[in-house]
Amino acid sequence: MRITSKGQVTIPIEVRERFGFLPDTEVDFVVEGDTVRIVRSTTVEHGRGARAVRRLTGAATSEWTTDELMALTRGER
Repeated sequence: MRITSKGQVTIPIEVRERFGFLPDTEVDFVVEGDTVRIVRSTTVEHGRGARAVRRLTGAATSEWTTDELMALTRGER
């Protein structure tokens, strides 16, 4: 396996599937002596769900006020 000029390496499909490295999975590099391990990031704000929420935050548009939306959710409208 070769590192590209951009520092990229392709993780083989068998490894990605076995360890659940889906697209957009955040990983960390752990250095132990002269060895480097790639591990799934444990930082919550880097998770796929957190990224989806950040991407969608502020994306919705509505001409309704908050009070109108709340009335709708309560079945008052």
